[in-house]
Amino acid sequence: MMKNNFKNDFPLLAESKIAYLDSAATSQKPEAVIRAVENFYRTTNANVHRGVYKISAEATRLFSDARQTVANFINASSSDEIIFTKNATEALNLLAYSYGMDNLNEGDEVVLTIMEHHSNLVPWQKTTKQKGAKLKYLYIDENYEIPDSELEKITEKTKIVSFVSVSNVLGTVNDVEKIVKKAHSVGAVAIADITQSVAHTPFDVAKTDVDFAVFSGHKMYAPLGIGVLYGKKELLEKMSPFLMGGDMIEYVYEQETTFAPLPNKFEAGTSNAAAAVGLAEAINYIKNIGFETIQKIENELVNYAIQELENLPYIEIYAPKNRAHHSGVISFNLKGIHPHDVSSLLDAEDVCVRSGNHCAQPLLRFLGIDSTCRASFAFYNTKEDVDKLVTAIKNCYNKFRKYLEK
Repeated sequence: MMKNNFKNDFPLLAESKIAYLDSAATSQKPEAVIRAVENFYRTTNANVHRGVYKISAEATRLFSDARQTVANFINASSSDEIIFTKNATEALNLLAYSYGMDNLNEGDEVVLTIMEHHSNLVPWQKTTKQKGAKLKYLYIDENYEIPDSELEKITEKTKIVSFVSVSNVLGTVNDVEKIVKKAHSVGAVAIADITQSVAHTPFDVAKTDVDFAVFSGHKMYAPLGIGVLYGKKELLEKMSPFLMGGDMIEYVYEQETTFAPLPNKFEAGTSNAAAAVGLAEAINYIKNIGFETIQKIENELVNYAIQELENLPYIEIYAPKNRAHHSGVISFNLKGIHPHDVSSLLDAEDVCVRSGNHCAQPLLRFLGIDSTCRASFAFYNTKEDVDKLVTAIKNCYNKFRKYLEK
């Protein structure tokens, strides 16, 4: 297995003995990102787009450069196509309330997958109900993947297809280009939630031809409170703003207002410039390591973890059998033991995993379960983290064994 010392780049990991296996919830932050945010507040703390004095101009330049860094990272044709939000949830709400409310009519259909995070489900429930449209789902098969037959649900009535690139519960990797192509074949727009993939594999908005894409910075080693909405310029220009206020206006009169051009039109109020600078630094950090290295480490770790976990007769794993269609997320349950109990006992041994429904209740209900434990990996994890996880699981089961065997 490939050796790595990347833990030393992350203060919390370098200074503790924990096995942090919850990167799907939020990633740890490297020292370079922490320094970039600190430096902004120490040397350039001013409101962007507001002042003509030097530090405000410098803050605005850094904010603008961060937007261009994001555009380059996902191969957007212009930085005007990058809208900063506070997270992917806000970006998806923006799309539901702006694009959805502007473009859906009674009888239209919005298609999601059953794997969606609540943030890509609840907003569409509300919008479709208000517009008299219908919400449909693509379901998974016994391999935890969406079969091609489900794509036939995308028809001439479909106006929006919104889907995860990677499931935050199953780790299933969806075929983005195939789904986008099917959506476009019926004249629908395609929205990709790439939150669970953007830190692990390259995403090219031009190559995939996706109309919109969203992601959160905090899951890709950036600070909390910064997210991204990418949209094709011609679509964003036609959309109504989601939030109203300062910085998104051109002219305001007593009874009328004209809106600023992209991207300002969708960024009302004071922007989280420090977090945007941190996001740019996180992107540079990822690029310096390289996706080839990241994928090699993570693939080896996940394959090793599944191999070791499958040796435990009392564990049930929820993941695609095809490793090529599986990312760094492993959901599992120990037979007869509640996931919250498992997570608490693992925590007692300094192993951090998540337990619960992972903001995907419809998916778990479809699977016939209430909750799972979830271990999620990043390139800063090691073989020793996996070994610590497996040992902690064995210890947990042994503590419950006498009750389970009655």
